[in-house]
Amino acid sequence: MEDCEIFELGELKLLSGEVLQSAKLSYKTYGALNSNGDNVVLLPTFYTGTHVRNEGFFGSGRAIDPNKHFIISVNMFGNGLSSSPNNTPSPQNGPLFPLMSLWDNVACQHKLLTEHLGVKQLALVVGWSMAGCQAYQWAAQFPEMVKAILPFCSSAKTSPHNFVFLEGVKAALCADQTWNNGNYTSPPITGLKAFARVYAGWAFSQTFYREGLYKKLGFKTVEELFVDWENDHVENWDANNLLAKLATWQAHDISLGSHYNDDIKNALKSIRARTIIISCTEDLYFRYEDNAFEAEYISNSKLIPYSSPLGHCVANPGNDSEFELLLDENIHELLQ
Repeated sequence: MEDCEIFELGELKLLSGEVLQSAKLSYKTYGALNSNGDNVVLLPTFYTGTHVRNEGFFGSGRAIDPNKHFIISVNMFGNGLSSSPNNTPSPQNGPLFPLMSLWDNVACQHKLLTEHLGVKQLALVVGWSMAGCQAYQWAAQFPEMVKAILPFCSSAKTSPHNFVFLEGVKAALCADQTWNNGNYTSPPITGLKAFARVYAGWAFSQTFYREGLYKKLGFKTVEELFVDWENDHVENWDANNLLAKLATWQAHDISLGSHYNDDIKNALKSIRARTIIISCTEDLYFRYEDNAFEAEYISNSKLIPYSSPLGHCVANPGNDSEFELLLDENIHELLQ
């Protein structure tokens, strides 16, 4: 995509101890930094997201407004725009691409913001799914810099059940005979389609399918929805990129690293940011119960349950206008 900018990171030492050569972070900004430097809103990207899809969460007249805020949308490692298996030179390309934790993502985002964009404070970090996971990560990793976070349909640590869900979609992709342990010479189309079909079963709730609510999204049948998901994955996603981000997701835990030594309660207690967590009670893998545990240990937090048969996909821009209003209302509260 030509509408984004690249921040060159060079040789990057990772939390794992590995070193990624010629690392780069792709991002786009909207609006301008004000004279007080207190109008910065950071939107990381989600699993199959880019800065372009993040544009559905803000706009003129909305709670996040480029006329008022300096919006920074940063592409996660592995999404094909920042350093990823498909754009990293040998010998770290394809399946040899190293594990990029969310700790690594946030450390590099911090470097971009402070050393390149002149940002000293974040008014808000907000995001859906893996982007929300990065909001938690920011608040734990740089607590003095973050004033507020609003993660929605996400978590501070990937739960065991969420890990198992991801193992299922990964297995469907890797069963393709052309997969060849990631050393494929042409895209594993069958595996990508299988990945999409399994994922679609988890992205929405049981009620969504039982009541035929896919029709409200423009699909006459479940099969039409499956084919749409298949086409999206085949046309837009490299298989190694999908699995690199999946590994990042599975490894997610804000208590990793020397700060908290794997003590999740201590990591949550360290968060100083005003926190609003929005949890869809029908989300099949980012569960309300996990968010309730988090809210118990984040001192200045509020947990808002939202019921929708759309499940995890309730937050996808355009799917639920009432959810969008709730999101904007709470973003507005945090930005007051």
